[in-house]
Amino acid sequence: MPSTRLVTLLGTVLRQQRQQRELSQRQLAGLAEVSQAAVARIERGERAPGIPVLERLFAAMDVQLVVGVEPLDAHLDARIDELAARPIGERIDELGLADTLDRLTDFPQVLTGSTAALLQGAPVPVDAVEIALRWQDSKRFTAWLEANYGQRWNARWGEFGGVWLEPEEPGEHRWSTRYGEIRATMCDELPETIEVRHGGRDYRVVPLVELELTEPRAADLLRRYRARHHAAEG
Repeated sequence: MPSTRLVTLLGTVLRQQRQQRELSQRQLAGLAEVSQAAVARIERGERAPGIPVLERLFAAMDVQLVVGVEPLDAHLDARIDELAARPIGERIDELGLADTLDRLTDFPQVLTGSTAALLQGAPVPVDAVEIALRWQDSKRFTAWLEANYGQRWNARWGEFGGVWLEPEEPGEHRWSTRYGEIRATMCDELPETIEVRHGGRDYRVVPLVELELTEPRAADLLRRYRARHHAAEG
């Protein structure tokens, strides 16, 4: 099964090449003789494309894929360096965070994980809005997901869909919605938070020190960033 990172990367490259040529998804699909729905799902990283389909899509734009290898996680270090050079406000806007939170009003939640780290200035990659959510609010969360075209991550298939939405059901707490991807940390009580302000808006976030104790993925990214920062200073 392809890695999630590789599927996402292929989708990003395909979208960039298509937009550079000012082609719509429908136009590219017609040139490559595939469905527009397939192009959309590949670009969103929701479908692991077969090699023949990829070859047709890129050939339709007079380009081809070049395969290479690199040290494990070298892409992650490069991504952290890139993010460190960009304004934090720009990265928050890119995530569409305020827009998503404006719609998550049916139940209390706080920002956690890499999203909380971003808001506190850490240049870590964020590809989903990460929230902490109480178990007692899971039914309201499920109803919100149903109303907003939610699909849960299916690890067996490597894509969203085909499994129960409810957080109580087995599986990763990760959903795609009409407003982007949401990942949840389910808990009995919401963690302690601090308020940070960006763009004239206050956000309730889990502090960095707590993230490093409770969120393994965010903690690993923070350690990687600090190690690179110290190495650069040395």
